[in-house]
Amino acid sequence: MQWILLETEQIPEWFIQAVKQYTPLSSGIYASQLLWQRGIQSELQLATFVNYQAYQPAKPDEFGQEMGLAMHRLKKAGEAGEKVAIWGDFDADGITSTAVLWDGLGQFFIQNKQLTYYIPNRLTESHGLNLAGIDNLAKQGCQLIVTCDTGSTNIDEIIYAQKLGIDVIVTDHHTLPAERPPVAAIINPRYLPREHPLFHLSGVAVAYKLVEALYETLPDIPQHPLDDLLDLVAVGLIADLVQLNGDCRYLAQVGIQKLQADYKKPVAERRRPGVGRLLELCQKSGDRPTDISFGLGPRINAVSRIHGDASFCVELLTSRDIQRCQQLAEETELANTRRKSLQKDVQNQVFKKLSQLDLSTTSVIVLEDPQWPSGVLGLVAGQVAQETGRPTILLSTENGESQTLLARGSARSINSVDLYQLVKEQAHLLHRFGGHPFAAGLSLLVENIPLFTDAINQKLRQSLGGINLTPTVQADVVVTVADLGKELFLELKILEPCGMGNPVPKLLIKNCWFENAWHRNQQDFKGKKIQYIKTEFDIRDDSSKNSFPGIWWGHYKEELPIGRCDCIAEIDYNSFKKRYEIRLISVRPCADLEVKTEKSAMILDWRNQDYSQFQKNNSILIIKDCPTSWDDLRVWLRRSVYNQQQLAIAWSKPQKQTPNDIWFTLVGIAKFINRTNQLVTRVQLLEKLGISDVSLHLGLKALKYLGFTVQRQDRYLQITWDAIISDENKADNAIKQFLAAVREEQFQKEYFTTVPISMIQAIAYNGLI
Repeated sequence: MQWILLETEQIPEWFIQAVKQYTPLSSGIYASQLLWQRGIQSELQLATFVNYQAYQPAKPDEFGQEMGLAMHRLKKAGEAGEKVAIWGDFDADGITSTAVLWDGLGQFFIQNKQLTYYIPNRLTESHGLNLAGIDNLAKQGCQLIVTCDTGSTNIDEIIYAQKLGIDVIVTDHHTLPAERPPVAAIINPRYLPREHPLFHLSGVAVAYKLVEALYETLPDIPQHPLDDLLDLVAVGLIADLVQLNGDCRYLAQVGIQKLQADYKKPVAERRRPGVGRLLELCQKSGDRPTDISFGLGPRINAVSRIHGDASFCVELLTSRDIQRCQQLAEETELANTRRKSLQKDVQNQVFKKLSQLDLSTTSVIVLEDPQWPSGVLGLVAGQVAQETGRPTILLSTENGESQTLLARGSARSINSVDLYQLVKEQAHLLHRFGGHPFAAGLSLLVENIPLFTDAINQKLRQSLGGINLTPTVQADVVVTVADLGKELFLELKILEPCGMGNPVPKLLIKNCWFENAWHRNQQDFKGKKIQYIKTEFDIRDDSSKNSFPGIWWGHYKEELPIGRCDCIAEIDYNSFKKRYEIRLISVRPCADLEVKTEKSAMILDWRNQDYSQFQKNNSILIIKDCPTSWDDLRVWLRRSVYNQQQLAIAWSKPQKQTPNDIWFTLVGIAKFINRTNQLVTRVQLLEKLGISDVSLHLGLKALKYLGFTVQRQDRYLQITWDAIISDENKADNAIKQFLAAVREEQFQKEYFTTVPISMIQAIAYNGLI
C-alpha cells in the first residue's frame, strides 16, 4: 500500500481569516488548507460552499423544453383522471426517488387509486424498464409511466409501452441514449453542460425537480410544502455517491437539516416515523452525512440485496403509521444484518480464491462462483479493489444445462482506472452492461468469461505500460493526537457534506502507538451476534499525556502493529457513545522515510482560468487543448518530466455545439469548398469543427457516401460534389458513426473539464511509474 500526502501550498492570510469566521473555536488552518486544495479560493466560493443560505439554487425550468413537456403531460393526466405509475429502482437512490414522487405526485394524484409505483426485483430483474412489468401496469389501466433514476436507454421498452397506449416521462441521471427516446419528456441533467449546477444531480434530485416544477405549475393544489421532500432527497443524494457540488451540495445541506429536525420531534409528531426508527436502530441522529452513508443508505440497499423485492422501503420512508413503520424498519435492520454476514462469507471465499492468483501478472481481478449471492458482490468487489489496488469483477453463475447460461455480477474500480470505459471496450463479449467510472453491473455468457478476463487484462496492461497497479491511500493533512478532539472535528465539519470530489478529510498521525485494543462481533438490535468484527482502541503519541479513542471496522486487534507506527484516519463523533473518536483507515509501522508527497504536485490546475500572465514562463508547460483520453494526457506529462517543467492543464469548458450541428457545419464547409474551388487543410477543419482527427476521418468518410469526393493535394484537401448518394443505408450508418464518435469525444472533454485534479494526478502518473 502506497501512502500519499498532498503537498501544502502557502495559503493567503486573508483566506485563513475568512475561514476562521466559520471556525470560531479553532485556528481554521486545517480547514483552510483543505478548502484551498479543493478549489475553494475566494470569499464568494467559501460563503456559498459553507452556508447553503448564501447559495441560489437553479430553477426547474433550467431543463428547458423537456420540463415544459413533462408538465403538459402530467396536467393532461390529472385533468383526464388517468392512472399514473412511478417506475423506480431498487437501490437507495431509486427507492428515495420513488418515495419523492410518491409523496410529491401524491399531492396531485390520489395515491393507490390514480397513482401506483413499481420497483424491479434486484435478484430476478435488472435496472430499468422491462416488458413484464409494463404488461402488468397495462392490465391495471395505467396510461402514463414516470420513471425515476432509470429509463434513459430503455428505447425498446418505451416503444413497447407506447404500443400498449402508455406514455413515458423519463427522469434519470444515467447514460444518455444516442438519440432522444420516443417519450413524452425526458428530464436528464446529462443533457446540460458539465459545468451546470444541476449536472451532477442524482436520480432523487431529478425527481425532486420534476415535483418542484409541478408545484410551480399548479400552486393551488398541494396541501404540504415542497421542502417536506428534502430529507428524502438528502438520503438519496449522499447514498448514491454523486459529486456534492452545485445544487447537489445545496439540496444535501438543506435536506440534512430537515432530517435532523424531524428526528428531534416526539415519535408521534414525526413526519417520517420510519426514517426516525431506522436512525434509532443504527444508533444515529440524522445530523451527519455519515449517518446516511454508513447508516440509512446501506440499510435501504440491504433489502433488495437480501430479498430482491424492496418495494416496502417506499412505504417505510413515506407512511405515517408508527406501528407499521416500526415493523418495516426492523425488517430492514434484519436485512442489513443478514447482508453483513453474507458479505463476510463471500469476502472470505473471494480472498481464498485471490490467494491462488499471481497478482504480479493480474491487472484486473475477475472471479466467479456458482454459490455467491449476487446481491452482495458489488460490496465485496469494492473491498477487494481497495485492498489490491486493482479493478475487481465478481460474477455469480448457476449450475444448469442451458446453452445460454449467464453469469451476473458487479465490478468496482479504483480512482486511477475508468472502469466504465475499460469494460465498454469488451461490449461484444457482454450480454448487458451499465455503470460509471467507479462501479458497474454486467452479465455475460459463462463460456465468454475466460476470453473476457484475458481481453480486459490485456487492455489495462497496455494502457498502464505493463506496470502493475499499486493500492494507494491519500492523506490530506498531518495532525498529532493532541490536535484530535471537538475543536478539530468542528473545524473540519464545515466541509460537510462530503462525497465525490470533496472526500472526508484523511488525517495522517505519525509516530503513534495503540493501547487497550480489543475486538468483538457486532450485534443486531435483538442482541444476536453478527459475523462482523470491530476493533476498539486508544491512540497515543508524544504530543499529549492523554490518549484518544478510535475504532477499526472489519479488523481484529491483532492486526494493529506493536510499537510505534503511522496511521491514516478520519475524525468522527459517535452520537451513541457521545464521544469524539477516530475511524482508522490504514496503519503501518513507522517508516524510515517521510511519507511520499504526491509527485503530481507538478500538475497545476488552471482549467477555466486566465493564465495569460504565465504564458511566457518557460518552466511551465501549458496544455490548452482538452484531451479526449488518458494517453493524450500522458504524452504531455512525459514531455514535462523530460524537460523538467511543471505541467499546467489549462483547457476551458467544451463548446456547446451539438454533434448534429457539427455535422451540418462539415457538410456546409464541403459544399462551400466545392462551390468556390478552394482548398482546405485538415488542421483548419479540426480547428473549425473542434473535433479530433479520428472523428474528422469518420466525417470525411460519411461525406463520400453523400456524393462528395475528397482528394489530397500536398497538405491540402480538395472537396468536390456530384450530389449523387451512392447508398442511403451506408450513408446513414456512416453519419451515425460520426455523430457517435463526436458525442463520445464531447463526453470525454466534459469529463476532463471537471474530473478532480486528484484523479488526473493518480491516473496520469500510473502510466509513468
